[in-house]
Amino acid sequence: MILKKYLVINGANLNMLGIREPGIYGKGTLKELEDILTKKAEKLGVGVEFFQSNYEGEIIEKIHGAMGVYDGIIINPGAFTHYSYAIRDAFGSVKMDVIEVHISNIHKREEFRHTSVIVPECIGQICGLGFKGYELALEFLASKGDM
Repeated sequence: MILKKYLVINGANLNMLGIREPGIYGKGTLKELEDILTKKAEKLGVGVEFFQSNYEGEIIEKIHGAMGVYDGIIINPGAFTHYSYAIRDAFGSVKMDVIEVHISNIHKREEFRHTSVIVPECIGQICGLGFKGYELALEFLASKGDM
């Protein structure tokens, strides 16, 4: 019986993982990331579901629909990180545990990537650890009730 369930949202351009700038984002695909997280969820005894969209409104609708369905959200907003106050406000509306994840270290990249308008609505941010960052976020959320 799965007691907790988490949603993993990947935003703009993350459907191109493995193709887009592999020197920055690695060679792993979105499907491979989802397979890794599915196995991790099984080990943790939790459920995990995935959603990817290049459209801000679809991501907002998914966040709104998550309330009461999921115990938390892991999000890599992609470029929406830096300017989507609408996604930030969606998280403010649903009031649930959210961790922002980035494959690359956004603080070592171009200046505009250093700022996240979404992270103030999150319990934490993980960046620069590749796919492992998603696994750590899932581990943290799954153990949060045990703390």
